[in-house]
Amino acid sequence: MIEALLQPPAVPVEAFTDIPGERPLPAEEPLIARAVESRRREFVTGRRCARQALARLGLPSAPVLAGARHEPRWPLGVVGSITHCEGYRAAAVARTADLAALGIDAEPHGPLPAGVLELVTTADEPDRLADLSRAYPATHWDRLLFSAKESVYKAWYPLTARWLGFEDARLSFDPVTHTFAARILVDGTRVDGGPPLRELAGRYIVSRGLVVTAVSIGLSA
Repeated sequence: MIEALLQPPAVPVEAFTDIPGERPLPAEEPLIARAVESRRREFVTGRRCARQALARLGLPSAPVLAGARHEPRWPLGVVGSITHCEGYRAAAVARTADLAALGIDAEPHGPLPAGVLELVTTADEPDRLADLSRAYPATHWDRLLFSAKESVYKAWYPLTARWLGFEDARLSFDPVTHTFAARILVDGTRVDGGPPLRELAGRYIVSRGLVVTAVSIGLSA
């Protein structure tokens, strides 16, 4: 699925099942020492996907640890993202010489729980989603928006080192091309000196009971 969203130079790897009894690398164990079994399984498989993706870049196997906001810490010269939900795990990486950032997210394709939509939308987004739902009723647009904003944040944070709330990005979708655009409503200054982040572009797919979204930021974005 995710290969349909991310083309080279990004390297995506996905998994729909876990390997029974698989364990994390020793250095990763403290990250899930107190986690329930379901959380352990998704973590271990997600990290395995990450190492497989890194291997496809020609890099050796190594622990993928976590930063201050639990984001994956990648080897020097690499950007990437990991996601997992029930029945799906994925990772995507690229070299910093090719892409500035990546963000991916997966969610079950179903409506958001009651009360969540109001927490994750800007003022005009509910009306936009309602229009899309009338025109394309087979898609749960509220869940798609949630996933897309997660992908936006995952691409945003490594470049800015700042929180981006759900209300800080206004999304629009193109249901024909399966793409979306996120207009950033706060200061997009980057810590690497690159051009400010004002609008991010992404792609999505709805398949196999899942919503998967991806955002990649080029070097000239």
